Amino acid sequence: MQRTKFPLVVGFLLCAAATLEAQVPGAPSAVAPFTRTIANCAASGAAASAASETVVHGLDLTDLDRSVAPCDDFYQFSNGGWFKKNPIPSEYPAWGVAQQLQNSNQDVLREILEEAAKDRNAVPGSNWQKIGTFYASCMNESQVDSAGLKPLQAELDQIAQIKDVAGLQAEVARLQRSGVDAIFGFGSQQDFKDSSQVIAAAQQGGLGLPDREYYTRDDDQSKQTRQAYVQHVTNMLKLMGDDDAKAAAEAKTVMQVEMSLAHASMDLVSLRDPEKIYHKLPLTQIQALTPHISWEVYYRQVAAPSVASMNVAQPDFFEAVDGALTTIPLIDWQTYLRWHLVHSFARALPARFVEEDFNFYGRTLTGQKDMLPRWRRCVQETDAQLGEALGQYFVERRFPPEAKAKALAMVKNLIAALHDDITTLDWMSPATREQAIHKLGAINIKIGYPDKWRDYSALKVQPGPYAENVLRGDEFAFAYDINKIGKPVNRAEWDMTPPTVNAYYSSNLNEIVFPAGILQPPFFDADRDDAMNYGDIGGAIGHEMTHGFDDEGARFDAEGNLKNWWTPEDFKNFQARGECIAKQFDAFEVEPGLHENGKLVEGESIADLGGLVIAYAAFRNTLRGKSEPPPIDGFTADQRFFISFAQSWADSFRPEYARLIAQTNVHPIDRFRTLGPLANMPEFARAFSCKVGSSMVRPEGHRCRIW
Repeated sequence: MQRTKFPLVVGFLLCAAATLEAQVPGAPSAVAPFTRTIANCAASGAAASAASETVVHGLDLTDLDRSVAPCDDFYQFSNGGWFKKNPIPSEYPAWGVAQQLQNSNQDVLREILEEAAKDRNAVPGSNWQKIGTFYASCMNESQVDSAGLKPLQAELDQIAQIKDVAGLQAEVARLQRSGVDAIFGFGSQQDFKDSSQVIAAAQQGGLGLPDREYYTRDDDQSKQTRQAYVQHVTNMLKLMGDDDAKAAAEAKTVMQVEMSLAHASMDLVSLRDPEKIYHKLPLTQIQALTPHISWEVYYRQVAAPSVASMNVAQPDFFEAVDGALTTIPLIDWQTYLRWHLVHSFARALPARFVEEDFNFYGRTLTGQKDMLPRWRRCVQETDAQLGEALGQYFVERRFPPEAKAKALAMVKNLIAALHDDITTLDWMSPATREQAIHKLGAINIKIGYPDKWRDYSALKVQPGPYAENVLRGDEFAFAYDINKIGKPVNRAEWDMTPPTVNAYYSSNLNEIVFPAGILQPPFFDADRDDAMNYGDIGGAIGHEMTHGFDDEGARFDAEGNLKNWWTPEDFKNFQARGECIAKQFDAFEVEPGLHENGKLVEGESIADLGGLVIAYAAFRNTLRGKSEPPPIDGFTADQRFFISFAQSWADSFRPEYARLIAQTNVHPIDRFRTLGPLANMPEFARAFSCKVGSSMVRPEGHRCRIW
């Protein structure tokens, strides 16, 4: 489901978005920068089912690789055995413990959906009826194939009838209402400087490749990717009925149009700076910036309320778009819109479209060999479209009240540990410390599922062609989002569905959110010792908490407003500490010639280090007044803590996917998310008796420390 939202949200787990869009603050159609919704980010069915049958509550010693010294490569030491047992299934670009859990959750969702789909007594209009009908329509391949392009024909006809710029604007608005990323994104946004209100916002968009860099780089790999993309567009247009020559010419047109949009777009690092993507302007000024876009008319066309001001996230982009509306021929815009319509709905079209879409976005961009089985894709899509309706049944089966209580207790322990840390920081002045403690105390905690479930009564789900249900679902989501403009912020709302294996922190809301989906073994297991739980889910909780104080979150106050609450000297010290982490990650090499982008991953890496430090402190706090726990399987409590942390990041990447993540994602590769923080922690070095000069110990003068 494409949600046209602009939250400043940071996620925990590593995966790409389904549409491979830039995962940055303000991304126009991402629920959050990390939502684990790429079509193939979970594990294979057979592997997941086998894994779910055997639950290990302590360390699985066969996961270790004792041929590697922990002080040389702790990631390999902790996970080498697991890698041998778990090769990447052909359906996936990456394979890790998170994907295994996601698949296990999907197995539960499948049981629910198949029960609902077979229930002939389901109450019409009920959530039970809707999830069952939606899933059944997705699974009805013969109906999908017989419908062909008919569900999109009305929009294709509208595109063909465009006669002028006014008609172009009207069709762009129609497509955006249907979830199509046409030229730019539009939706609601919590006001950065008045966090109590929701405003209208417009953001750069309109690209078919993952990021602007795919259009602007001149290296051989980028050129090959662009060529493959043009061929993919050609193939899709041929499937729509164009002859070879016409399709090839139109594909080049699509690339030219997207090139112009890409060159006008802001880069990923700049998009992480909230000051650079907040330009709340009066409508008169916006109209002067873009004279060829009639914004008052546009608001009516997308059924948005008329507003006196709007956040134009990238004014330069919109100025360039305005010029392109008249310099690019209308026939070229028609070709571009026709492509983006079929691109957006390829997943709901006949098999030949699905396969060609996968051939590029799966095989070429991520290295996947095979598609997920259809039932998994249908489970994912139902979760995306009706997530809270489906999520209610998941919670009933997989997240009892006692699990929620235990998770909440852990969160409170970590907040107490961070509070203690802030009160003793030697680099923070009393004035800043007071504000930091105030912000920490104001963090809202959401565990498991929403207190109030979303109302889907306005969403019509019918047994007809699957694409029609997807279209109505996308329209429902857009309308749901647009309806927020001009109203107070709903602080009870969630941006992830309950079965999701992920978590996030929102700077605008100053909240941490942990869905029920991630609060399952192996990440959270009430039957294992505290050392492992704090090293695993504790590190994740600490990660989200310290996002409130990373290079982005530190710019927002306790109420979620973009406001400086630091003394100049403290903020200078904080930035220098963040720069230490950015430089550390710049040195990590993904493949020969391709390094992590330290500034791009700075926020997530600050949170990784801070979260681990705080989780360790919280774990040690649980031992106050107690004797040191005895070793288990030959490992001390501290050693189990760090091994559990490293094993939570067990993940193998195909080279293509690693390249994609390194170039477009605010999260580093999982291997570096493990090695980076540990090398900065003296507590880790002590736990494994690592000496200065070993690979896992950074020299004291180069060690990064924030908390």
